[in-house]
Amino acid sequence: MRFLVYDRLLGFGDDYWIEDEHGTKVFLVDGKALRLRDTWELKDPQGHVLVEIHQKMLALRDTMVLQRGGEPLATVRRKRLSLLRNHYRVSLADGNELDVSGKVLDREFAVEYDGELLAVISRRWLTVRDTYGVDVVREDADPALLIAVAVCVIHLAEKERED
Repeated sequence: MRFLVYDRLLGFGDDYWIEDEHGTKVFLVDGKALRLRDTWELKDPQGHVLVEIHQKMLALRDTMVLQRGGEPLATVRRKRLSLLRNHYRVSLADGNELDVSGKVLDREFAVEYDGELLAVISRRWLTVRDTYGVDVVREDADPALLIAVAVCVIHLAEKERED
């Protein structure tokens, strides 16, 4: 399952649609302006919140928190520093972990679980400027979670570059 995400989605207070490969709007990223912390909601086309995304306020390292229905879903934080690749750890509420690695600022990275590929985030196969794709490889994977993870990782990498 392939989704198209416009890079501008990281603007706070702005809303951006994520489309499937057929151009159908499937997710809305709703940026929440005027908040103390960076906050978004990932919604379905009917406006139901699928995943809440916000920055953890008191943390030694920048951390993003994902919630579903008010319950913890995952936390996302930088794993280790490398010159060529970024590494992030996604700690799921059930105790499992996802590994995110690649060139995040170039929008060329992958999400894996226990060494198995779940999603590839890439600009390579797109011709639309300022757009990247999220290709969910496994059919049993949660696309909303993987898109939320991509949003978090890109936000964390952009924020680190600014600092």
